[in-house]
Amino acid sequence: MSDIEKYSDQTFESIKHVTENGEEFWYARELQGILEYVEWRNFYKVIESAVLACKNSGNEVTHHFVEVNKTIVMPKSAEKHVTDYKLSRFACYLIVMNGNPKKAVIAVGQTYFAVKTRQNELIENYGQLTEDERRLEIRGQMTIHNKSLFQSAKMAGVDNFGFFQNKGYQGLYGGLGQREIHKKKGLKKSQQILDHMGSTELAANLFRATQTEDKLRHENIRGTQAASQAHYDIGVKVRKVIKDIGGTMPELLPTPEKSIKQIERESKKKLKNSDDGILPIE
Repeated sequence: MSDIEKYSDQTFESIKHVTENGEEFWYARELQGILEYVEWRNFYKVIESAVLACKNSGNEVTHHFVEVNKTIVMPKSAEKHVTDYKLSRFACYLIVMNGNPKKAVIAVGQTYFAVKTRQNELIENYGQLTEDERRLEIRGQMTIHNKSLFQSAKMAGVDNFGFFQNKGYQGLYGGLGQREIHKKKGLKKSQQILDHMGSTELAANLFRATQTEDKLRHENIRGTQAASQAHYDIGVKVRKVIKDIGGTMPELLPTPEKSIKQIERESKKKLKNSDDGILPIE
């Protein structure tokens, strides 16, 4: 068993707390232990970096980092008053993103909290949208982030983007590359895989792309092989999270009847009819 396989979602679920209102939170000192920081002063430096990142991103710090006082029992029945923090899911995400990347548990934490945060964003932003609308929205984001991923890969010295992209698919799809996925979906050569994915499958691929982009930029990875391996590893981690939360593997998700291009054409037609004063028939 590798170091990273020793940890899973349960590593962080085990210290999660829930308020009477159903809000999730984590205590910083419990997270410190899970993330294998022996001394609080070292972990506090990570918290400070996370607080700064929270502030710079335009979020209200006190909403995500709530200071609390605790009393801990010392030897010979003595007591000591210490400072702790109640952390939101987003605060935990910022902490693990600022933690020591050499720790295997940090890598698992980055994936866990990023996926959970992303899921929450999708629920909040897309809760009122239809499946077709969700697909259009996520596909649009996928186009943007694929361009960013291409630029990051280019900066990393990748000279074969097809190979690089294929490794990401192989990690996420349990060894299946673009050609195998294309065949499994029964697509023509001219059809793009991403245009024939449901919102859940698209969201998994969006997360794969954004996290790989971030990894390439922040870890100064260089060369086609190293960058492609990083892309593959991210895909594997996203797949593991899907498995841990009981989700359906992406290659087993159904292929929608309508392609993204069909939905776009229908949306434009509805919009045109509406502009012409003709109400679309539902």
